[in-house]
Amino acid sequence: MLRNKNKLWYQQTGVESLVFAWLNLVSLHMSALLFAYLTTLSVMPVTREERRGEKAWEECAKLRSISFVFAGIMILNTIFWLWFPVPELAWVLSPEPLFGIIIGTIIGVPCFIIMMIALRNAGKEMHAPQKGIQLHGGIYKKIRHPGAVGEMPLYVVIALFVNSLFLSVWMTIFILVFTPIHIYYEEKDLLKRFGDVYTEYRRTTPAVFPGLKRRKSG
Repeated sequence: MLRNKNKLWYQQTGVESLVFAWLNLVSLHMSALLFAYLTTLSVMPVTREERRGEKAWEECAKLRSISFVFAGIMILNTIFWLWFPVPELAWVLSPEPLFGIIIGTIIGVPCFIIMMIALRNAGKEMHAPQKGIQLHGGIYKKIRHPGAVGEMPLYVVIALFVNSLFLSVWMTIFILVFTPIHIYYEEKDLLKRFGDVYTEYRRTTPAVFPGLKRRKSG
């Protein structure tokens, strides 16, 4: 497995850089956990309203804003890996950095487009839950969670740009674990919010892959 030649580099720049590398990795893990937790709470306004009352909607908006901060920290942690990789985990994706950039671009461009379309179709709801709205149209008629489809792979794309095998695998595992959990709790809340309308929508519209509809029970 290929590694970055950074042992001498650390000897030249001092132990402070090695400490920062580990702190950066810890920050990545903590930011990912907080992002996952807060953004999941932010998509449960009806569930939280049962305990917190009307203020739950405003709280969910604040939670989502805070989750964006931790998402930004995750991105910065990934970029910092270029200069401060942990030596034991400094596995390069390819000896040719352009490889990761090409693969990342191939994945990132369509995902970014999907995310932008989802943002446009969802409007203010993407940034803060809105009470009294109807189900979204546009791309949401094809898949139920285009925002997740567009956004989540972009974290892997950044790791590919950094040419880090470790971060690419780490980010892939993160989105594969986090996304289904996030969708599960979001849809529990949406069922409370929209009732039978969302039940029918979920029955006829796939979650993330167009054309894959839920099988009829029985």
